[in-house]
Amino acid sequence: MDINEKIMAQDQIHKPVMAKEVVEYLSINPQACIVDCTVGLGQHAAAIAQGLQEGGCIVGIDRDGHALSIAQNELQGRLIKTHYIHGDYRNIDRILESLGIVEVDGILLDLGISSYQLDNPDRGFSFNSEGPLDMRMDQESYISAYDLVNSLSEKEISSILKNFGEERWHNRIAHLLVEERAKNPINSTQDLKEIVVRAIPSQFRHQKIHAATKTFQAFRIAVNRELEALEIALAKSVSLLKIGGRICVISFHSLEDRIVKQSFRYFEKQGFFSILTKKPLTPTEEEIRSNPRSRSAKLRVAERIK
Repeated sequence: MDINEKIMAQDQIHKPVMAKEVVEYLSINPQACIVDCTVGLGQHAAAIAQGLQEGGCIVGIDRDGHALSIAQNELQGRLIKTHYIHGDYRNIDRILESLGIVEVDGILLDLGISSYQLDNPDRGFSFNSEGPLDMRMDQESYISAYDLVNSLSEKEISSILKNFGEERWHNRIAHLLVEERAKNPINSTQDLKEIVVRAIPSQFRHQKIHAATKTFQAFRIAVNRELEALEIALAKSVSLLKIGGRICVISFHSLEDRIVKQSFRYFEKQGFFSILTKKPLTPTEEEIRSNPRSRSAKLRVAERIK
């Protein structure tokens, strides 16, 4: 099975998180221009497109070129304008400028990693199967998890695990990683997982989440500079939204959600935003049953008022 067949297979089971709530809170008018900053396989965009008519527009941005090719198929045959951009949403201002778009009616950021990315061993995002230590959202970028794990100092690795994974045992894990790579390079997801498990005291290895979860999250965030990109995009969104335009952000861990909450509050104090979700929305029990990976999602929404 080649990569395109793998993607198509995953596309059959991938489900967009909180799509109903996103469509409701975007409050789409038929001629709206909506930016999906993390278009992925296009399911959120397809749900949004149902509320658009001729004259409406969707701009889909994604760092994953394979996902972008799938997203294009989702919206084929519709009368709306569609633009698919292989790029980083931190550059949303330049992307829109290149399309001649000055302001938009809505912006969506779904910060979750796609099921097809997690379930594709060749991408190296998951410790559940053997794969290369990659973790790049954009396969054309230069730095992979392999480079960080095998090149950074013990202090730098410890800092990544602490700051991006909130990993309690960051010092122990970093120390053992450096010790083990001195013998042989750490090449695969299974190599990394096994070292992490060994580094954690035995009585703490069998918790609710897998012992390697936070380490994998931390390296993925570092490889893709995810938190930096989020902060930049949120800051740029203010001037890109029309008055009355809305921004929806779906986050999946506390680091992301904290940035969104603080950014929204800052722009609210400046008089630019009205926060429509005083507390983040979470998936319904029914959605969690049908899509367990949605369970940690939090949706925050703000509207530009000035």
